[in-house]
Amino acid sequence: MSKGDNVQAETLAEIAVNIDKAGTLIARAKTFSTGSRGYHASGKLVLNGKTYQTNIQLVEVGSKPQ
Repeated sequence: MSKGDNVQAETLAEIAVNIDKAGTLIARAKTFSTGSRGYHASGKLVLNGKTYQTNIQLVEVGSKPQ
């Protein structure tokens, strides 16, 4: 991501499953291999005493270079 982009370097993503808060991940700015821009986060969350691995992608619509 270049300095001119209007995307913050990171943002918090709070995850809820069936209304129960499962955890919080930090989504970091990313330029995907396709050229699209957005955020990516991965980590482990605990829900009902069980641990789950998760990956999140937030892709800015229309950000892929032409």
